[in-house]
Amino acid sequence: MSPALRRRGGALSLFLAAALALVPATAAHADGIRAQQWALDALHIQDLWHHTRGNGVTVAVLDTGVEADHPDLAGNVLPVKDLIGFGARRGDGTWARHGTAMAGIIAGHGHGSGGSDGVMGIAPEAKILPVRVILEDDDKARAQARTTRGNALADGIRWAADHGADVINLSLGDDSDSAHPEPAEDEAVQYALKKGTVVVASAGNAGDKGDHVSYPAAYPGVIAVTAVDRYGTRAAFSTRRWYATVSAPGVDIVIADPDHKYYKGWGTSAASAFVSGVVALIEAAHPGLAPAQIKKVLEDTARDAPVGGRDDSRGFGMIDPVAAVEAAGRLKPAGLRTAAYGGRYFGPGPDPAGSDGGTDWAGLLAGGTGGVLLVAAVLLWRGRRARDTPDSADTAIGFQP
Repeated sequence: MSPALRRRGGALSLFLAAALALVPATAAHADGIRAQQWALDALHIQDLWHHTRGNGVTVAVLDTGVEADHPDLAGNVLPVKDLIGFGARRGDGTWARHGTAMAGIIAGHGHGSGGSDGVMGIAPEAKILPVRVILEDDDKARAQARTTRGNALADGIRWAADHGADVINLSLGDDSDSAHPEPAEDEAVQYALKKGTVVVASAGNAGDKGDHVSYPAAYPGVIAVTAVDRYGTRAAFSTRRWYATVSAPGVDIVIADPDHKYYKGWGTSAASAFVSGVVALIEAAHPGLAPAQIKKVLEDTARDAPVGGRDDSRGFGMIDPVAAVEAAGRLKPAGLRTAAYGGRYFGPGPDPAGSDGGTDWAGLLAGGTGGVLLVAAVLLWRGRRARDTPDSADTAIGFQP
């Protein structure tokens, strides 16, 4: 989803593109949503909730904003820091769709009797700190944001690190042909890591479009997440690059929307959010571990490791939350920090930047070159809600390609 201008066109390329196919509301009633959250079972998250649910941990979601009054998130969302300052507002059809979806994956607590309805996140007692650094693809103010908010991502990372974020989730990125590292963003990531904040990012959705390097995933120290399906197979869209750390669910993921409907979508955006939720569980159970320690624990405990131990498709393998939390308990906080790379990249290094040093705005949340989350989302269930705009509750809104 969004960063640096002329250098990159003004805001990240938010891998989210999508054409939504709407199905009848009876296709999945509210109480059937949980049954379709296959990732909860695949990750054995329920086994961990007896020990840790993310209490006391704050996850910053740098995105398009978060709908704080969503029934699956109410009480878990802190006041938003808006680094864009214009564009859609609460109640608009283009307000906080992607950010709300990511927040739900990380810290949704469901609703209804015993929280049995709606979306349950990985760390349902964690707090979400929304930092608005990009706009949705079909927000009419995108053009203005391109030319005036190019530093929002870097500024947002620093702000989150300075305001209590234990984890920063970056379900966004630029994986266009001419994507290249931005010093301000890289320095912001290193700043956050040195302050003890874990940084997680989506690896990119260019797996079937040339595997272009995606930033911020490629910055040193970032936990870069690729996407797999329910069988643990790499998703065709998931970018394969040297920076891949681990993989996580990213296909047929149930997401909550500000319109109080539920959709299924795909993308490495979702995979990143799952890992951020797991990091929150680790930090709640074992406070004080450094970002480098947590990253190493995720690598060492990943299951279904590729031949040779690691590859560019799935990193060290599929995250194993139970094993990671258990292994983290054997560590002592070491004060380890990930230092800046000093101008050299590990592995083969980034692709050469475009000859002109910049590109057009690649398209933040939906559309553009990549697609981090909802590139083919299907409406599952439509709830009731009272919104500021009277007709919004009955309007089916889909991401546009």
